[in-house]
Amino acid sequence: MFTLDFLNSIIKAYDIRGLVDGQITPEFTEAVGAAFAQFLIEEGEANSLIIGEDMRPSSPNLAESFSKGATSQGLNVIRMGLASTDMLYFASGKLNLPGVMFTASHNPAAYNGIKMCKSGAAPIGQESGLLRIKELVAQGAPSPAKDRGSVTHQSLLSDYVDFLLSLFPGTNEKSGRRLKVVIDAGNGMAGYTAPAVMSRLNVDVIPMYFELDGNFPNHEANPIEPKNLLDLQARVKAEGADIGLAFDGDADRCFLVNERAELVNPSALTGLIAVRELKAKPGSSIIYNLISSRAVPEVVAEHGGTAIRSRVGHSYIKKLMAETGAIFGGEHSGHFYFADFWRADSGMLAALYALTELNSSSQPLSELLAPFNRYLASGEINTTVADTSAALKRIVDHYSSGHTIDQLDGITVTGEGYWFNVRPSNTEPLLRLNVEAGTPEILAAVIKEAQGVIAAT
Repeated sequence: MFTLDFLNSIIKAYDIRGLVDGQITPEFTEAVGAAFAQFLIEEGEANSLIIGEDMRPSSPNLAESFSKGATSQGLNVIRMGLASTDMLYFASGKLNLPGVMFTASHNPAAYNGIKMCKSGAAPIGQESGLLRIKELVAQGAPSPAKDRGSVTHQSLLSDYVDFLLSLFPGTNEKSGRRLKVVIDAGNGMAGYTAPAVMSRLNVDVIPMYFELDGNFPNHEANPIEPKNLLDLQARVKAEGADIGLAFDGDADRCFLVNERAELVNPSALTGLIAVRELKAKPGSSIIYNLISSRAVPEVVAEHGGTAIRSRVGHSYIKKLMAETGAIFGGEHSGHFYFADFWRADSGMLAALYALTELNSSSQPLSELLAPFNRYLASGEINTTVADTSAALKRIVDHYSSGHTIDQLDGITVTGEGYWFNVRPSNTEPLLRLNVEAGTPEILAAVIKEAQGVIAAT
């Protein structure tokens, strides 16, 4: 029996994640497998599910235990073996089955976790199933079903590659200029998927850390941290490459480096993809989260689309996409969501958009993205605070006069020539500050003032 205190410590807003030693154990994952099966039966979902796993040493055994729990309740299990998270979403969409991915994404080697979705890659978060699954785990597994489910194995890598490339109709995979591409897989799952995808494109790949190693011997597989992109930047410069791609551990996020070895703002890639999508489907809606650059809604409007602002987090964006019929959604964290990909996020698909645009253009990447880089950004600045609610109230009180304030997700303050957002962390006593401004002077002044208000006692 697992206590609610224990379950609350590892069942997060969008997934389950914790230490392999003592938290994400085979006994726990077997219990989650049984609970997930119960949940699917309650929801009237399919009587089968598909499981993928990343390269962490613990993932195969954890997936095996989960499978044991699910089959004990009569559900059939398809084991796809090694997979990126977007491969799992592809499998869930293609087969129209619920999916389970064993990964801790960008977390260090000591961690593992479980991402789950309903049939058609529909998201499962706290409000859409995780709370119920937690209740079922806490109650303990029911008696085994009369007929135990079966386990089969199915590789879907080639199907995944074929599907991704099918989303670029009219584009000859070997046409256009040949690109020199440096890819840093961070010893994560892109080391498995990237060779299969890139072999079909008109590119010369310079691989970095393609060896699958869940101990991450070279650097953390977390490209949102600039220090983890230093090796890629150096290699792009040394090779004279056209572009660098960095993936996180489960390859559902992708970050870019341009030919000058400069980091590409994910909002600029959101803008680039949005323009391409609006050319294909004029007048459509595009989702962007509220810490994306204000250049994104400007670009969408300029190209005849409707920009819809969202809270941060994949469950919110996917829900909005379903409700509004939006064709694409972008987050500043490097997650990109595609209606043609069951509204799921795919780092590899985002990379393919960038490569396709670059391949068909005579411009270098820095010039191709220049129209989308209109403002200066602080990046995420984290501050530990004793009381997040009190700190947020100080922000509201301090900026209540002469500013526009909204509370869609944390506090967003808009002033003359700038805006900033302050959001609490879901898991730590932190406030996350993101600032965007029109000039370096305004940016520096706003960061200093906002940090002062956050830190005041």
